[in-house]
Parts: sequence; structure tokens; C-alpha cells
Amino acid sequence: MSKELEKITEYWKENYSSHVSEYRPFEISHDFKRFASMFALGNSYMYIVNLHDFGLEYISESVKSFVKKDIGDIELKDILQTVVSEEIENIHLKSQVINEFYTSFLQKDEVLDYKNIFFYRMKDPSGQVRTMLYQAIPLNVLENGAPEHVLCIQTDVSHLKVTATDTVSLIHMNGGKCYYNVEVTKGKFDPETCERATKDLSELFSEREIEIIKELANGLNAQDIARKLNLSPHTVMTHRKNILQKSGCSNTAQLVAKCITGGVIPLNLN
Repeated sequence: MSKELEKITEYWKENYSSHVSEYRPFEISHDFKRFASMFALGNSYMYIVNLHDFGLEYISESVKSFVKKDIGDIELKDILQTVVSEEIENIHLKSQVINEFYTSFLQKDEVLDYKNIFFYRMKDPSGQVRTMLYQAIPLNVLENGAPEHVLCIQTDVSHLKVTATDTVSLIHMNGGKCYYNVEVTKGKFDPETCERATKDLSELFSEREIEIIKELANGLNAQDIARKLNLSPHTVMTHRKNILQKSGCSNTAQLVAKCITGGVIPLNLN
């Protein structure tokens, strides 16, 4: 493992493992395995991490499309080693922001309400670089407020018009306050500089605007979208302008990234 990746794992040990004093396995139910087998289909995979020692207590069969190793031998370090070198420092900064959000900013009873999401690039066993959407959801919390087990879901979103960014989004899963596109360049979570939202992102847009957002995500231009939706290119451009204004985004790539993390764009979009 490279020195850059070792720095990440040492940070995780210092800031997570040190707070989880004993190993306790996560009880994986039959219903969870059934859900996992339906969800992780080729373009995604999921795993459960025990933060006591960062061991993988569960990993879906679909990981074989992303990691060249027998599934029973895969460790978290093997997943980390798929990250392209230019992304490693960003992953470290994102880890710092996420840790500070969960352990310092949130109250203990809020931890299970939030998932963290970001984009990064990895290289698969064939050498192809893929853009991945990483989502992590704490499954339980110790008395000291530290997460103990975390469900991680990684999805290939290379087919969407989005690139890896220097931000992370922290999404409330029960309709509470969300923190979108948190800058990670300083490795600190600052609520005053975050883009905050107190309602679902989809509520900002009309049905027609959501249709256009999905087509923008597929890489279509105004002329293509106009033909597909039987609109004039001018109407599509007007919609795009309004969409960017409503979302607070300055360009299509930023818009698509925000709409993926906000659930406006489904991950099975083709």
C-alpha cells in the first residue's frame, strides 16, 4: 500500500477504531442479504465495515467487477487500492470532513439520520477508469457517540455527465436539514460555508424540469433534448437556465452531481 493510502488508514484508526474498544459482529439478517442481492447488480457493490478493526463483515458478489481478487480474500485496503492516485489526497480530506461532521457536529441521536456521499475515480481490473458514487450509512452508534458498523455502497456512474469533485454531501435520510457540496480543501466541516437545504431537492423542480435534468445527465445537448421531448431548443435553454438558478449551480456538471446526491436522478438511469 502506498504512503498516501497508509495515511488514510492511520487516520481512520486514530479517529474511529480508537473509539470502538471491543469487536462486536454485526448481525446480518436474511432480509438484508436478500435486499443486497437485488440491489448490487453489476454496476454497484456494497459492504459492511466494522470500525473496530475495519474488517469487512459482508461484501456483495458484484465486487468482482471492481476488485481483482477472490471475494473471501478482499479487505478494505484492496478497495482503497483501486482509487486512482490523483484522488487519494481528496479521499483523505473527505474522510476528515465526514469524521468531524459525525463526531463533533452532530449529536449522538442524529448520527443514524445522515448518510455521506461523494464522487471519486477508480481503476477496475481491466484498467478502465470509472467514476464512482460512494455512499456510507452508519448502522449503529456506541454510547460514546462513535459509529460502530457502516454500510458502504459504491455505484458506477460513469455513464452520467458527472466528474469527481472536491466536495462531499451529507444527506438527512428523514427529510431533515441536508448539507450539499461541502468543500473539503481544508479538511474541516464548517456549517457556515455549506450549501444547506431543509427540503427535498426534487421539490424545487417541476416534472418537466426533472425530465430535462435527467437528459442533461445523459449528456444530451439542448437540440437533442428538444427533439426527444418535442420542445424547441429555446424552451430547453430557458428551462436549463431556470434549473441552474433554482439549484444554485453554475454549470451542468455541478447540477448533475447535486441531483444524484439529492435523489433527483435515479442511479439506474441509462
